[in-house]
Amino acid sequence: MRTSERIGVAAALTVAFFAMGPSVAFEGTTTPPHQDAALPLTAAPNGVPVLKKPVPPADIPQAASALSALQYAAEGGHPVAQWKLGRMYAKGDGVARDDLRAYEYFSKIANAHAEDSPFAPQASIVANAFVALGRYFASGIPNTQVTPDPERAREMFSYAASYFGNAEAQYNLARIYLDGTGAQRDVKSGIRWLGLAARKGQHQAQALLGQMLFNGDKLHRQAARGLMWLTLAQDSATPDETWIRDSYKSAMAKASDDDRAMALQMLERWVQGRRD
Repeated sequence: MRTSERIGVAAALTVAFFAMGPSVAFEGTTTPPHQDAALPLTAAPNGVPVLKKPVPPADIPQAASALSALQYAAEGGHPVAQWKLGRMYAKGDGVARDDLRAYEYFSKIANAHAEDSPFAPQASIVANAFVALGRYFASGIPNTQVTPDPERAREMFSYAASYFGNAEAQYNLARIYLDGTGAQRDVKSGIRWLGLAARKGQHQAQALLGQMLFNGDKLHRQAARGLMWLTLAQDSATPDETWIRDSYKSAMAKASDDDRAMALQMLERWVQGRRD
């Protein structure tokens, strides 16, 4: 691509981001890999099948709108534009929902950037693309060639969890090992991944870990610590995550005064940045 063309694409992409507004923010969390140094690294998965090529708009030369500017940049291989478009099609945000097209954009990112450095500027985008693909492989896309493939889903989550240290991937991988879907049931591995995600602030992981600790489910019962995790989780729960709020309310009702007092002390330490 000539220098003048690169400048044009960059300018169009900048205009598109301002036109799209606050929704351009990335989703998910990524932690530098040195914090998970003890984890085994997973080799990059084989290429993700590309099922169809997104059709660029007819007015590409003019980049007349924010959407066409993003599509133009995405076709030029810009991962930020590909990520933004993938999320738009996955959510039906400003465009008709099209999960297959979203899958296509996420696949492009994963195939082109799987071996990028975990410290690269686009690392969080790449990790989140693997997470999105993992979810598509877990559930499939109705009436398409993307059928449920739990093993492939595990591969996507495992790579994002171990190589990029992505908390969303770590939570999803924990569920796979705890439930035994896509991999042999492995409670020890599941708890390890769950703990990593919870300590990075993934609220679903915090809720599940809190449940397990409070109830003594697969873990030695630690009611106060479980209540601490559930308190953190319910503060971040979305309106439709009633299971988190219900778990918190149930634990609060059953907890002793000593449990509540100790949980409060643990929360204060957490707020101070002490993660022990």
